Amino acid sequence: MKLYFEKWGESTPAYFFLHGFLGSGDNWRSIAKSLNLPGATYLIDMRNHGRSPHAPSHRYPDMAQDLIELMNEEALENAHMLGHSMGGKAAMYMALHFPKRVRSLVVVDIAPRAYSGGHETILEALSQANLQVSRREEVEKQLVDKIPEEGVRLFLLKNLARDADGRFYWRLNLPVLSAEYRHVVAEISGQPYLGPALFLRGERSRYISREDEREIYRLFPHARIETVPMAGHWVHVDNPKALLSLLERFWKGEAG
Repeated sequence: MKLYFEKWGESTPAYFFLHGFLGSGDNWRSIAKSLNLPGATYLIDMRNHGRSPHAPSHRYPDMAQDLIELMNEEALENAHMLGHSMGGKAAMYMALHFPKRVRSLVVVDIAPRAYSGGHETILEALSQANLQVSRREEVEKQLVDKIPEEGVRLFLLKNLARDADGRFYWRLNLPVLSAEYRHVVAEISGQPYLGPALFLRGERSRYISREDEREIYRLFPHARIETVPMAGHWVHVDNPKALLSLLERFWKGEAG
């Protein structure tokens, strides 16, 4: 599958930014621009998200093959990979199954274990929204009861677009994402990745617990786990300054 991506810079090293569930590559534009990385930077829309094509499956082996196809088309032997949440699991899968293609790994606020879910109500709300309206505010109003947090609604509404006739549609492939959601929250496993790895958890998030550390170190024996202060699951939104500092130190140091 030919993924949609935004790229700046040329040559190598390459840096891949992989967004979370129901997000898109541009969620990471501000962070990536601020880093001013050498080589080429790629903000990638994962399958069934953003401007990338829709497909009937949404599993980590699929996502890995999409990334490998992109790398092959761009003539890249490997890339530094940063992934948040779902993107973090996709990056972990790449590292555990295709280690030669992953120059270094950054995982933001997700562990390799299985999760119980949490997006079901959101998926239902988006799927049931009536898009035969004229204004975005009318769509948002329909989401308030099931998605009371304004910040979450505004994040989700970034997926609302208009077609050539001016009609609203979701860029997300909601039927497939709903049907395949159990695979999104599934455990990630494979052969240990021996390259440099950095796991970043939000201080106010529960996605990476103390109990998760043993499995992280088993699968990623050279990993370092850092806590980003004053941040929840959306680490890059809650404390971008601290996140930038940790990324710069990692990519210019042990992963340089």
